[in-house]
Amino acid sequence: MSTPDTLEELSSKELHDLAVSRAKRHLDLRFFWRLAQILPAAEAGAGDMEGAEADVQMLRAHIDDITASGRGEVVETLRPFYVEYLREHGIHSA
Repeated sequence: MSTPDTLEELSSKELHDLAVSRAKRHLDLRFFWRLAQILPAAEAGAGDMEGAEADVQMLRAHIDDITASGRGEVVETLRPFYVEYLREHGIHSA
């Protein structure tokens, strides 16, 4: 019997928090690297062109942005990334 997937019912902020928490707990550096790679596109998609340009220029900006990736319009554009990550690791609800 499969568990119903309730990730789509969570807010984007809740998805961010759940995914980042899981990655921290498991020291999943691949997750954080993937997040750092897609974050500039998410910022651009959210209209934050300055943030996207800064991220392309500086890796340090990525580290700072990981903390901020759970806020504002950026978290909405990252929603599919968080859902995919959580599903890959068998997490279907909070």
